[in-house]
Amino acid sequence: MSTPEGSRIGIVTAGGDAPGLNAAIRAIGRSALDAGDVVVGVLNGWMGLLEPDGNRPLAAADLSGILPLGGTILGSSRTLPLNDEESLHRLVEGVDRLALDALITIGGDGTLALARRLSELGVPIVGIPKTIDFDVSGTDVCIGFDSALSVVVEALDRLHTTAASHHNVMVLETMGRDTGWLAALGGLAGGADVVCLPEFPVSMDDVAERLLARRAAGKLSSIVIVAEGSPVGGIDEPPIPLDASGHPQMARRAIGERVAAAIAEMTGFETRATVLGHLQRGGSPVATDRMWATRLGAAALELAHEGTATAVAVRSGAVVAATIQELTDASQQVPRSLYELCCQVG
Repeated sequence: MSTPEGSRIGIVTAGGDAPGLNAAIRAIGRSALDAGDVVVGVLNGWMGLLEPDGNRPLAAADLSGILPLGGTILGSSRTLPLNDEESLHRLVEGVDRLALDALITIGGDGTLALARRLSELGVPIVGIPKTIDFDVSGTDVCIGFDSALSVVVEALDRLHTTAASHHNVMVLETMGRDTGWLAALGGLAGGADVVCLPEFPVSMDDVAERLLARRAAGKLSSIVIVAEGSPVGGIDEPPIPLDASGHPQMARRAIGERVAAAIAEMTGFETRATVLGHLQRGGSPVATDRMWATRLGAAALELAHEGTATAVAVRSGAVVAATIQELTDASQQVPRSLYELCCQVG
Protein backbone atom coordinates (compact mmCIF):
# COMPACT_ATOMS: atom_id res chain seq x y z
CA MET A 1 0.00 0.00 0.00
CA SER A 2 1.38 3.40 -0.91
CA THR A 3 1.87 6.17 1.64
CA PRO A 4 0.55 9.44 0.21
CA GLU A 5 2.39 12.70 0.59
CA GLY A 6 1.19 14.61 3.64
CA SER A 7 1.80 11.59 5.87
CA ARG A 8 3.55 10.94 9.17
CA ILE A 9 7.09 9.67 8.55
CA GLY A 10 9.20 8.24 11.36
CA ILE A 11 13.00 8.04 11.35
CA VAL A 12 15.05 5.76 13.60
CA THR A 13 18.82 5.27 13.82
CA ALA A 14 19.89 2.14 15.69
CA GLY A 15 23.01 0.16 16.48
CA GLY A 16 26.48 1.66 16.41
CA ASP A 17 26.82 5.26 15.30
CA ALA A 18 28.54 6.02 11.98
CA PRO A 19 29.51 9.16 10.08
CA GLY A 20 26.74 10.09 7.65
CA LEU A 21 23.71 9.29 9.79
CA ASN A 22 22.84 12.95 10.21
CA ALA A 23 23.21 13.52 6.47
CA ALA A 24 20.61 10.80 5.87
CA ILE A 25 18.28 12.19 8.55
CA ARG A 26 18.60 15.62 6.95
CA ALA A 27 17.78 14.31 3.47
CA ILE A 28 14.76 12.33 4.66
CA GLY A 29 13.49 15.17 6.82
CA ARG A 30 13.91 17.97 4.28
CA SER A 31 12.37 15.91 1.48
CA ALA A 32 9.48 14.94 3.72
CA LEU A 33 8.83 18.49 4.91
CA ASP A 34 8.91 19.75 1.32
CA ALA A 35 6.26 17.14 0.51
CA GLY A 36 4.05 18.33 3.35
CA ASP A 37 4.76 15.36 5.62
CA VAL A 38 5.04 15.41 9.39
CA VAL A 39 8.45 14.06 10.46
CA VAL A 40 8.81 12.18 13.75
CA GLY A 41 12.26 11.42 15.12
CA VAL A 42 12.41 8.20 17.15
CA LEU A 43 14.92 8.73 19.95
CA ASN A 44 17.72 6.42 21.10
CA GLY A 45 17.23 3.63 18.61
CA TRP A 46 14.43 1.12 19.01
CA MET A 47 14.05 2.19 22.65
CA GLY A 48 12.16 5.22 21.38
CA LEU A 49 9.29 3.04 20.16
CA LEU A 50 9.06 1.29 23.52
CA GLU A 51 8.71 4.50 25.53
CA PRO A 52 5.81 6.98 25.31
CA ASP A 53 8.15 9.99 25.35
CA GLY A 54 10.81 8.45 23.10
CA ASN A 55 10.14 10.68 20.11
CA ARG A 56 10.02 14.28 18.98
CA PRO A 57 8.84 16.13 15.88
CA LEU A 58 11.55 17.33 13.52
CA ALA A 59 11.21 20.77 11.97
CA ALA A 60 13.38 22.46 9.37
CA ALA A 61 15.44 24.16 12.10
CA ASP A 62 16.35 20.76 13.58
CA LEU A 63 17.85 19.70 10.25
CA SER A 64 19.91 22.82 9.66
CA GLY A 65 23.70 22.50 9.96
CA ILE A 66 23.78 18.76 10.64
CA LEU A 67 25.13 17.59 7.27
CA PRO A 68 28.81 17.54 8.39
CA LEU A 69 28.13 16.31 11.94
CA GLY A 70 29.14 12.83 13.04
CA GLY A 71 26.90 10.68 15.20
CA THR A 72 23.12 11.02 15.14
CA ILE A 73 20.94 13.83 16.49
CA LEU A 74 18.31 11.20 17.30
CA GLY A 75 20.60 9.14 19.50
CA SER A 76 21.10 5.40 19.21
CA SER A 77 21.31 2.29 21.36
CA ARG A 78 22.19 -1.39 21.14
CA THR A 79 18.67 -2.45 22.16
CA LEU A 80 17.69 -5.12 19.63
CA PRO A 81 14.65 -7.22 20.64
CA LEU A 82 14.99 -9.40 17.54
CA ASN A 83 13.94 -12.69 19.14
CA ASP A 84 11.64 -11.30 21.83
CA GLU A 85 8.08 -11.64 20.54
CA GLU A 86 6.61 -9.47 23.29
CA SER A 87 9.02 -6.62 22.57
CA LEU A 88 8.45 -6.98 18.82
CA HIS A 89 4.74 -6.46 19.32
CA ARG A 90 5.47 -3.50 21.62
CA LEU A 91 7.48 -1.98 18.76
CA VAL A 92 4.50 -2.45 16.45
CA GLU A 93 2.30 -0.81 19.09
CA GLY A 94 4.80 2.06 19.25
CA VAL A 95 4.47 2.62 15.50
CA ASP A 96 0.67 2.56 15.87
CA ARG A 97 0.78 4.91 18.87
CA LEU A 98 2.72 7.46 16.83
CA ALA A 99 0.29 6.96 13.94
CA LEU A 100 3.21 6.54 11.54
CA ASP A 101 2.36 5.95 7.92
CA ALA A 102 5.95 4.78 7.30
CA LEU A 103 9.09 4.20 9.36
CA ILE A 104 12.52 4.71 7.79
CA THR A 105 15.30 2.92 9.64
CA ILE A 106 19.02 3.52 9.11
CA GLY A 107 21.20 0.71 10.39
CA GLY A 108 23.42 -2.30 9.92
CA ASP A 109 22.80 -6.02 9.86
CA GLY A 110 21.05 -6.25 13.23
CA THR A 111 18.90 -3.19 12.68
CA LEU A 112 17.89 -4.34 9.21
CA ALA A 113 17.13 -7.85 10.49
CA LEU A 114 14.75 -6.33 13.05
CA ALA A 115 13.25 -4.10 10.35
CA ARG A 116 12.62 -7.23 8.31
CA ARG A 117 10.70 -8.80 11.20
CA LEU A 118 8.64 -5.65 11.67
CA SER A 119 7.87 -5.57 7.97
CA GLU A 120 6.63 -9.15 8.21
CA LEU A 121 4.37 -7.99 11.05
CA GLY A 122 2.83 -5.37 8.81
CA VAL A 123 4.85 -2.26 9.67
CA PRO A 124 5.37 -0.07 6.57
CA ILE A 125 9.14 0.25 6.75
CA VAL A 126 12.07 1.24 4.52
CA GLY A 127 15.64 0.30 5.44
CA ILE A 128 18.84 2.21 4.63
CA PRO A 129 22.16 0.31 4.95
CA LYS A 130 24.60 1.85 7.44
CA THR A 131 27.66 0.19 8.92
CA ILE A 132 31.38 0.85 9.13
CA ASP A 133 31.89 -2.93 8.83
CA PHE A 134 30.51 -2.97 5.25
CA ASP A 135 29.03 -6.40 5.91
CA VAL A 136 25.50 -5.74 4.60
CA SER A 137 24.86 -7.75 1.44
CA GLY A 138 23.15 -6.52 -1.71
CA THR A 139 24.63 -3.02 -1.73
CA ASP A 140 27.88 -1.46 -2.93
CA VAL A 141 27.68 1.32 -0.31
CA CYS A 142 27.05 1.32 3.43
CA ILE A 143 26.85 4.74 5.08
CA GLY A 144 29.88 5.33 7.31
CA PHE A 145 32.33 2.86 5.79
CA ASP A 146 34.31 5.33 3.68
CA SER A 147 34.73 7.68 6.63
CA ALA A 148 35.94 4.88 8.90
CA LEU A 149 38.28 3.62 6.17
CA SER A 150 39.86 7.06 5.85
CA VAL A 151 40.66 6.99 9.59
CA VAL A 152 42.33 3.59 9.24
CA VAL A 153 44.44 4.70 6.28
CA GLU A 154 45.52 7.91 8.00
CA ALA A 155 46.51 5.93 11.09
CA LEU A 156 48.61 3.57 8.97
CA ASP A 157 50.31 6.50 7.24
CA ARG A 158 51.29 7.89 10.63
CA LEU A 159 52.42 4.53 12.01
CA HIS A 160 54.67 3.95 8.99
CA THR A 161 56.81 6.98 9.85
CA THR A 162 57.27 5.96 13.48
CA ALA A 163 57.97 2.33 12.60
CA ALA A 164 60.58 3.39 10.04
CA SER A 165 62.22 5.79 12.49
CA HIS A 166 62.57 3.21 15.27
CA HIS A 167 62.93 0.03 13.15
CA ASN A 168 60.09 -1.70 14.92
CA VAL A 169 56.79 -3.47 14.28
CA MET A 170 53.52 -1.58 14.61
CA VAL A 171 50.25 -3.50 15.10
CA LEU A 172 47.01 -1.66 14.30
CA GLU A 173 43.71 -3.11 15.53
CA THR A 174 40.56 -2.14 13.61
CA MET A 175 36.90 -2.88 14.13
CA GLY A 176 35.44 -5.87 12.31
CA ARG A 177 33.73 -8.57 14.36
CA ASP A 178 32.79 -11.02 11.61
CA THR A 179 34.12 -9.33 8.47
CA GLY A 180 37.43 -7.62 7.79
CA TRP A 181 36.67 -4.98 5.18
CA LEU A 182 38.24 -2.14 7.18
CA ALA A 183 41.42 -4.12 7.78
CA ALA A 184 41.57 -5.47 4.21
CA LEU A 185 40.99 -2.25 2.29
CA GLY A 186 42.73 -0.17 4.94
CA GLY A 187 45.74 -2.44 4.77
CA LEU A 188 45.71 -2.34 0.99
CA ALA A 189 45.52 1.46 0.81
CA GLY A 190 47.83 2.01 3.77
CA GLY A 191 50.56 -0.44 2.83
CA ALA A 192 50.24 -2.97 5.68
CA ASP A 193 52.74 -5.83 5.51
CA VAL A 194 50.58 -8.41 7.31
CA VAL A 195 46.77 -8.42 7.24
CA CYS A 196 44.68 -10.55 9.63
CA LEU A 197 40.95 -10.91 8.88
CA PRO A 198 38.03 -12.79 10.48
CA GLU A 199 37.36 -14.60 7.19
CA PHE A 200 40.78 -16.24 6.93
CA PRO A 201 42.36 -17.87 10.01
CA VAL A 202 46.09 -17.33 10.46
CA SER A 203 48.58 -18.57 13.05
CA MET A 204 51.14 -16.59 15.02
CA ASP A 205 53.76 -18.81 13.41
CA ASP A 206 52.66 -17.47 10.00
CA VAL A 207 52.79 -13.87 11.22
CA ALA A 208 56.22 -14.27 12.83
CA GLU A 209 57.61 -16.04 9.77
CA ARG A 210 56.47 -13.21 7.52
CA LEU A 211 58.04 -10.56 9.75
CA LEU A 212 61.31 -12.47 10.13
CA ALA A 213 61.53 -12.87 6.34
CA ARG A 214 61.06 -9.12 5.89
CA ARG A 215 63.83 -8.35 8.39
CA ALA A 216 66.14 -10.86 6.67
CA ALA A 217 65.47 -9.04 3.40
CA GLY A 218 66.68 -5.78 4.96
CA LYS A 219 63.25 -4.30 5.75
CA LEU A 220 63.74 -2.96 9.24
CA SER A 221 60.14 -2.02 10.04
CA SER A 222 56.78 -3.66 9.49
CA ILE A 223 53.09 -2.86 9.84
CA VAL A 224 50.52 -5.48 10.92
CA ILE A 225 46.79 -4.75 10.71
CA VAL A 226 44.37 -6.96 12.65
CA ALA A 227 40.57 -6.86 12.57
CA GLU A 228 39.22 -7.29 16.09
CA GLY A 229 37.44 -10.56 15.25
CA SER A 230 40.38 -12.24 13.51
CA PRO A 231 41.10 -15.84 14.56
CA VAL A 232 44.83 -15.97 15.29
CA GLY A 233 46.16 -19.40 16.20
CA GLY A 234 48.61 -19.67 19.04
CA ILE A 235 46.92 -17.06 21.26
CA ASP A 236 44.66 -18.09 24.12
CA GLU A 237 41.14 -16.69 23.92
CA PRO A 238 39.75 -14.98 27.04
CA PRO A 239 36.01 -15.01 27.87
CA ILE A 240 34.33 -12.14 26.02
CA PRO A 241 31.24 -10.40 27.50
CA LEU A 242 28.21 -9.67 25.33
CA ASP A 243 26.70 -6.28 24.55
CA ALA A 244 23.00 -5.37 24.71
CA SER A 245 22.47 -6.85 21.23
CA GLY A 246 23.97 -10.19 22.26
CA HIS A 247 27.15 -9.61 20.25
CA PRO A 248 30.61 -10.26 21.74
CA GLN A 249 32.33 -7.06 22.89
CA MET A 250 35.33 -7.62 20.67
CA ALA A 251 37.26 -4.65 22.07
CA ARG A 252 37.54 -6.64 25.33
CA ARG A 253 39.40 -9.32 23.37
CA ALA A 254 42.39 -6.99 23.01
CA ILE A 255 43.65 -8.93 20.01
CA GLY A 256 45.96 -6.12 18.88
CA GLU A 257 47.83 -6.00 22.18
CA ARG A 258 48.03 -9.77 22.39
CA VAL A 259 49.32 -10.15 18.83
CA ALA A 260 51.92 -7.45 19.51
CA ALA A 261 53.09 -9.25 22.66
CA ALA A 262 53.35 -12.55 20.79
CA ILE A 263 55.34 -10.94 17.96
CA ALA A 264 57.81 -9.44 20.42
CA GLU A 265 58.24 -12.79 22.17
CA MET A 266 58.60 -14.86 18.98
CA THR A 267 60.84 -12.49 16.99
CA GLY A 268 62.59 -10.30 19.52
CA PHE A 269 61.49 -7.22 17.56
CA GLU A 270 60.34 -4.15 19.43
CA THR A 271 56.58 -4.12 18.84
CA ARG A 272 53.85 -1.62 19.69
CA ALA A 273 50.06 -1.85 19.36
CA THR A 274 47.54 0.85 18.50
CA VAL A 275 43.79 0.33 18.92
CA LEU A 276 41.66 2.76 16.91
CA GLY A 277 38.42 1.75 18.61
CA HIS A 278 35.66 4.35 18.43
CA LEU A 279 37.85 6.79 16.54
CA GLN A 280 36.68 4.86 13.49
CA ARG A 281 33.05 5.74 14.23
CA GLY A 282 33.44 9.36 15.25
CA GLY A 283 33.97 12.66 13.52
CA SER A 284 32.65 14.26 10.37
CA PRO A 285 31.68 12.08 7.39
CA VAL A 286 33.86 12.27 4.30
CA ALA A 287 32.34 13.64 1.09
CA THR A 288 31.30 10.24 -0.30
CA ASP A 289 29.37 9.34 2.84
CA ARG A 290 27.61 12.72 2.84
CA MET A 291 26.66 12.29 -0.81
CA TRP A 292 25.44 8.69 -0.60
CA ALA A 293 23.62 9.29 2.69
CA THR A 294 21.78 12.18 1.08
CA ARG A 295 20.87 10.21 -2.02
CA LEU A 296 19.80 7.12 -0.05
CA GLY A 297 17.74 9.21 2.37
CA ALA A 298 15.87 11.01 -0.38
CA ALA A 299 15.25 7.74 -2.24
CA ALA A 300 13.99 6.06 0.93
CA LEU A 301 11.34 8.73 1.35
CA GLU A 302 10.22 8.28 -2.26
CA LEU A 303 9.82 4.54 -1.64
CA ALA A 304 7.94 5.23 1.58
CA HIS A 305 5.46 7.32 -0.42
CA GLU A 306 5.20 4.73 -3.17
CA GLY A 307 5.10 1.67 -0.92
CA THR A 308 6.99 -0.26 -3.61
CA ALA A 309 10.00 -1.59 -1.67
CA THR A 310 11.31 -2.10 1.82
CA ALA A 311 14.91 -0.93 1.36
CA VAL A 312 17.27 1.15 -0.73
CA ALA A 313 20.74 0.17 -1.90
CA VAL A 314 23.54 1.26 -4.20
CA ARG A 315 24.40 -0.95 -7.15
CA SER A 316 26.66 -0.14 -10.10
CA GLY A 317 26.81 3.50 -9.07
CA ALA A 318 23.05 4.04 -8.81
CA VAL A 319 20.57 4.16 -5.95
CA VAL A 320 18.03 1.38 -6.45
CA ALA A 321 14.95 -0.03 -4.77
CA ALA A 322 15.64 -3.28 -2.93
CA THR A 323 14.13 -5.47 -0.25
CA ILE A 324 15.29 -5.90 3.30
CA GLN A 325 15.53 -9.62 2.56
CA GLU A 326 18.21 -8.91 -0.06
CA LEU A 327 20.20 -6.90 2.48
CA THR A 328 19.90 -9.44 5.29
CA ASP A 329 20.06 -12.84 3.60
CA ALA A 330 23.82 -13.11 4.04
CA SER A 331 26.81 -11.24 5.42
CA GLN A 332 29.06 -9.63 2.82
CA GLN A 333 32.46 -11.25 3.32
CA VAL A 334 35.91 -10.22 2.12
CA PRO A 335 36.62 -12.43 -0.93
CA ARG A 336 39.71 -14.61 -0.98
CA SER A 337 41.00 -12.79 -4.08
CA LEU A 338 41.15 -9.51 -2.13
CA TYR A 339 42.82 -11.19 0.84
CA GLU A 340 45.43 -12.78 -1.42
CA LEU A 341 46.13 -9.39 -3.00
CA CYS A 342 46.70 -7.94 0.48
CA CYS A 343 49.18 -10.73 1.21
CA GLN A 344 50.85 -10.36 -2.19
CA VAL A 345 51.55 -6.63 -2.02
CA GLY A 346 52.20 -6.43 1.71
